[in-house]
Amino acid sequence: ILENGKLDLPDAVLAEADWVLASIHYGQNQSEKQLTRRILNAISNPYVDAIGHPTGRLIGKRKPYPVRLDDVFKAAADFGCLLEINGQPSRLDLDEIAAAAAKERGVSLVLNTDAHSVDELRFMQYAVFQARRAGLESKDIANTRSLAQFRRLLRRG
Repeated sequence: ILENGKLDLPDAVLAEADWVLASIHYGQNQSEKQLTRRILNAISNPYVDAIGHPTGRLIGKRKPYPVRLDDVFKAAADFGCLLEINGQPSRLDLDEIAAAAAKERGVSLVLNTDAHSVDELRFMQYAVFQARRAGLESKDIANTRSLAQFRRLLRRG
């Protein structure tokens, strides 16, 4: 998600993808209003399936950036956009409190490893632990389903 709120690929390219996960990777020092607007713009894009590491935290290195999570949860539920629970040990984002709040507001979540190598695929267990701490069940997690069921959850179903 670019600093101006647009995505870094055009919709024509995104439309060709099987799966689109949009994330903020720079510009985290913007205001709460700007950061929230960026995420809401991505959520409203019909080709975005999920928002990755929604608060951008890096445990012990960077606090979560300021974002109005209630607005993000409402938009995600309204648009059918998934939110990620990132199992990378330095992220664990969403945290368990935010993940539980997302569930309460009708948001489906997806577990992810944020793997940058094959060895990091083992981080999925940490995403599972984070979901369990949030009180989530398999029915709350999109990628506990069969591929056919998972695809039906996506807006492009």
